[in-house]
Amino acid sequence: MSEQIEEIIKKMTLEEKVGLCIGASFWNTTPIERLGVPAMTVSDGPNGLRHVPDMSDPDQRSLPATCFPTASCVSSTWNTELVQQMGEAIAEECIAQNVDVILGPGTNMKRSPLCGRNFEYFSEDPYLAGEMAAHYIEGVQKRGVGTSLKHFAGNNQEYQRFSISSEIDERTLHEIYLTAFEKAVKQAKPWTVMCSYNKLNGTYASENYFLLTQILKQDWGFEGLVVSDWGAVHDRVASFKGGLDLEMPGPQEARVREAVEAVRKGELDEAVVDESVRRILKIIFKAQQTPKGGEFDQEAHHQLAGKIASEGMVLLKNNGLLPLKGQRKIAVIGRGAKSPHFQGGGSSHVNPTKVSIPLEELKKTASNIEFSYSEGYPKGEDFRQDLIDAAVAEAVAADAAILFIALPTYIESEGYDRQNIDLTKQQVALIKAVAKAQPNSVVILNNGAAVAMQDWVEGVAAVLEGWMMGQAGGTAVAEILFGKVNPSGKLSETFPIRLEDTPAYINWPGEAGKVYYGEGMFIGYRYYDEKQVPVQFPFGFGLSYTSFEYSNLKVSQQSFKDVDGVVVSVDVKNVGQVTGKEIVQVYVHDQKCSLRRPKKELKGFNKVELQPGETKTVTIPLDFRAFAFYHPGYHRWITESGEFEILVGASSADIRQKVNVNLESTLVLPSLLNKESTIAEWMQDPRGKEVIAPIIEQMISRGPQKDIKEIEDTEGGIEMGTLEFVKDMPLLSVLMFSQKDLPLPPEEIVQAMLDQVFEA
Repeated sequence: MSEQIEEIIKKMTLEEKVGLCIGASFWNTTPIERLGVPAMTVSDGPNGLRHVPDMSDPDQRSLPATCFPTASCVSSTWNTELVQQMGEAIAEECIAQNVDVILGPGTNMKRSPLCGRNFEYFSEDPYLAGEMAAHYIEGVQKRGVGTSLKHFAGNNQEYQRFSISSEIDERTLHEIYLTAFEKAVKQAKPWTVMCSYNKLNGTYASENYFLLTQILKQDWGFEGLVVSDWGAVHDRVASFKGGLDLEMPGPQEARVREAVEAVRKGELDEAVVDESVRRILKIIFKAQQTPKGGEFDQEAHHQLAGKIASEGMVLLKNNGLLPLKGQRKIAVIGRGAKSPHFQGGGSSHVNPTKVSIPLEELKKTASNIEFSYSEGYPKGEDFRQDLIDAAVAEAVAADAAILFIALPTYIESEGYDRQNIDLTKQQVALIKAVAKAQPNSVVILNNGAAVAMQDWVEGVAAVLEGWMMGQAGGTAVAEILFGKVNPSGKLSETFPIRLEDTPAYINWPGEAGKVYYGEGMFIGYRYYDEKQVPVQFPFGFGLSYTSFEYSNLKVSQQSFKDVDGVVVSVDVKNVGQVTGKEIVQVYVHDQKCSLRRPKKELKGFNKVELQPGETKTVTIPLDFRAFAFYHPGYHRWITESGEFEILVGASSADIRQKVNVNLESTLVLPSLLNKESTIAEWMQDPRGKEVIAPIIEQMISRGPQKDIKEIEDTEGGIEMGTLEFVKDMPLLSVLMFSQKDLPLPPEEIVQAMLDQVFEA
């Protein structure tokens, strides 16, 4: 194929080359018929195919496709096999509808629960998000259809998304906001990566050489093409230089002329254009290897969507009411029971092949029970007491109440952010009134991200987070409520008590064209752990109809080299009466690091099914990156020798087993010392510590200096040792205070010491 591509490039005119790098229409690349280059068709995803054949027709709907649960639900399955199966199913539908590349998965971090597009994103944790994204990609591409990993990078809000500059420090960028993308790129090799709209540290992502070329293509070895988000390109010449291969949508005749002229004037190297052409042709011809057309099994895909929904729903509270049994009459309350809220708004909005209606599915699942229905709340955010009164009357007359609580459909969508994390005033009042009248009340939530619950959660018997559950979610809810399915989902994001408690609260959504990621690495559970802020439900949390015990935690080696990694194993036993699935989570804590690190970080997980009384040994490998951190001084991931704590548990807040291990770093790193380095930095540097030792000994032998001997405070005089006083001062500055006693000027002494360090 490479020889064929090179021959085509030789025969292409400059106009054809540039034209190929800009779309021909909303969904299609530009064909070159005389050279046998066909158009390639792309279409929206990622929780199902949204293919509108003719975007010029405002009345045309997307073709029917399976609406799978959104990413917030999918990630809460913690089931990579299911995610891969979903990817394969979506690919089959792409083939049937003549689509070559689906635009997904969305892999941005959930920095704040306010992001309007959070339902499309997997998690607040980069490891979990990366695993989900990688297996989605592997599933789709296994069937010969491409993916577009998006939105790269720093796109964590919808507010001013076309222009806002995400200001992210180097370490935070790599550890939090690039890690999931990196994992997906290296593990699954997506055909395309889609750049985001926003600026990253002042430069549009579409023009960002550091992001698109240096990191993505050079450091990570990405071999596919980089495509713009639709309308994300501001300067086509600058985007060529930055590493953007394909601009969408088209046509953009003025852009073609602009780039052609830049090449002819010597402002743009034709070799840069050729490289983009090469990458595009590679993907076009790869797509052509998969025959298109035919049909897909709608019923099988519907069933798969239901299975994913049932594994992604999270049982947040249960006082023993669930699974329901013995009730003769149940009041079903809430518009969501008849008009299910199963997907978000925007480019991922799918035209479903069919929809399971929760109320109907409840009746099918429990045909011996009498169900009544009450609307409960209006379509929008108006307050209607009459609907609450009617719902309470139905609840009182029943043995139990099931409340389907869905945010208004317009609340969560691409294009804008949520203003709060609250349910509507009507919904809160409804829940409280019904729960007061009927203690056996179950709340089913349908939302794309965390919602506040503190006003009502204590009053209800059970809460099931149903998410945006996809077209088969109604069946999944019914099967969980009546015990046909044991819930096994766990939260892939923290549910805070209040919006004010969230990490990004002060820095959201930015101003004057910039949003500062002032919380740094501490998003999600990393923040709540560090600040010891109580939460409603922690990351990784989820209940079951059974219980699990953990024991016999082991590691393959107590001491190991970073390049070898270590294998963690733990026994998990189902001590309940029903079959269930447990998600074993492995976190790592660096006991001592030269830079600040979170108290724990997710580095592995495994979902295991257990029969009553059954015990299985769960094995999870931890590699170099499980113990590494990104060091901005070295501009790379490093490890440091020392003791690590491995924590195994059922959630980030429910650690069941711990073990300490010793890691030996194999890295030989250059010294970072310079003329401005502090005494503390000299002492932390292995070679620097030896070189500065004589000076430190002199300081200690001299004792407290006369001029800093005593410092007065409200408690009286205190003595401060010289070393403690000066350790955070530059060595050069310290020597300046004593230069009359020195044999050489301080600058020369420090330079000589640096020479010793770097000669070693």
